[in-house]
Amino acid sequence: MNVVKLISASDTRAVNRLLTRDEGMDPTLARRVAAIVADVRRGGDRALLAYARKFDALSGGIEISREEIDAGARLAPASVRKALRVAARNIAAVAKAQVPRGGRVQVAPGVTIEQRVSALGSVGCYVPGGRYPLPSSLLMTAIPARVAGVQDIIACCPRPEPVVLAAAREAGVTRLFRMGGAHAIAALAYGTATVPRVDKIVGPGNAYVATAKALVARDCAIDFYAGPSEIVVVSTQGNPEWIAADLLAQAEHDIDARAILLTSSKRLATQVHRALAAQAPPDGPAREALRRRGGIVLTRNARESIALANRVAPEHLVVDDEATAREMNTAGAIFVGAYTAQAAGDYATGSNHVLPTNGAARFRGGLSAADFVRVSSVQTLSRAGLQRLAPSIIALANAEGLRAHAASISIRLGKQKSSS
Repeated sequence: MNVVKLISASDTRAVNRLLTRDEGMDPTLARRVAAIVADVRRGGDRALLAYARKFDALSGGIEISREEIDAGARLAPASVRKALRVAARNIAAVAKAQVPRGGRVQVAPGVTIEQRVSALGSVGCYVPGGRYPLPSSLLMTAIPARVAGVQDIIACCPRPEPVVLAAAREAGVTRLFRMGGAHAIAALAYGTATVPRVDKIVGPGNAYVATAKALVARDCAIDFYAGPSEIVVVSTQGNPEWIAADLLAQAEHDIDARAILLTSSKRLATQVHRALAAQAPPDGPAREALRRRGGIVLTRNARESIALANRVAPEHLVVDDEATAREMNTAGAIFVGAYTAQAAGDYATGSNHVLPTNGAARFRGGLSAADFVRVSSVQTLSRAGLQRLAPSIIALANAEGLRAHAASISIRLGKQKSSS
């Protein structure tokens, strides 16, 4: 039984259906989320606790103490704790190279511009609590924030298992709360008596979380609107069994995940098609995701494969070689070569796995330490410096009809008129 569509690139309609995500925000879901967010914003802890009990099965306190974190972390398997340390070390190493550097430029005598870099005061890291615990998501959000210099790192997870508690300790989380969904996002964005308001919210989540993040973005910064996972493989000579395994690895996240192979090799397309049928588990989300949103596109040539991949701007992109990677300019993360498994980046290479989806890789990359700092411009002019620039400033201000702008320059230089 076929688990994935095999499509010719000449079938434009089928290719468009596969590559285009045309779903908008569900209006019914948006209304539900808006009501939850408004309720928590108005009602604070009362509303937050009511939703946490209803949706998260909260039975005790909403905050997890440092003692509870430490005790719970010790229950995680030793092998997992060791793996968390390895991953944390690599994530921190990559993050250190991502922090923007400050600097000073003298654009003219008496005119100095400084780029000043300062860490955000606090961030909220959302950790999903679905079918399986996701300690890696906590590492990927909290460690870059810590490296960037953020003092208060607030994490939340509706059902924090011991492996998540171990990750919280490894990542240097300041406070941890048992809460999830839209109500957790609202609490982080607006604050309650118990949960502090944060400057930015980061991390993946379900449709309720993503919709809530989009809603509060007017009042609290977010990383980006995250949709279902995506992988695109561009290959002509890859190992068909390995390619099938990579496609399934992403497809197992969610029935709405998208897994696509673009190849100009008919032989490879056929082999991967067979491998997917053999490897796909009989139940679970992977098979359904491949049936709904998976596909193998047989292109006319390698250049067409590259063009289609750039059009998708996928979250994860796997390619055969560096030459192909250099032609790809729209992807959240690119994995080059047969041994660069996408799953390696999910856990241990140090590159961040919180990545843009739904084509957002056209205009931004994945989460990084740079997302946790603000870059400010500090300008210093002497009287001589202002006098040197005054003719240009006044001319431009007058050209735009902003006479008060021009006057603010003239008055400093003892001139009576705001014209040059």
